[in-house]
Amino acid sequence: MKVMMGAMAAAFIASGAIAQTMNAEQFHQRATALKKKGAMAIFSGGEIKVLMNEGNAAGAKAREQQLAAVKAGQKPRFCPPEGKHSIGSDEFMTRLEAIPAAERTRIDMTEAMMRILIQKFPCPAA
Repeated sequence: MKVMMGAMAAAFIASGAIAQTMNAEQFHQRATALKKKGAMAIFSGGEIKVLMNEGNAAGAKAREQQLAAVKAGQKPRFCPPEGKHSIGSDEFMTRLEAIPAAERTRIDMTEAMMRILIQKFPCPAA
């Protein structure tokens, strides 16, 4: 389970976007239900794949937006240091849970990922 969530959370460095299909609250509910299965989650391969694809798509889009802002000479919303980065599953879920449920219902996973990355990798004050 930690591997699945860790891979999903690290998705912002992934290449190639996949269409997103759920809002952040739907993702949260499904990931929480999967996490509650514990070791039995291994038998939920289809659900794991769906969530990983959703996380990968959100991460890729967030990264694309960050790179586009930098290329356009604008201040990006988050500023990761160079190199590859990851967010552990517990940290990812904690940061996702910090977004109020009412907001998670209104935002897609790209915006949720952006908010998580803004907290994890804030840009220096100008």
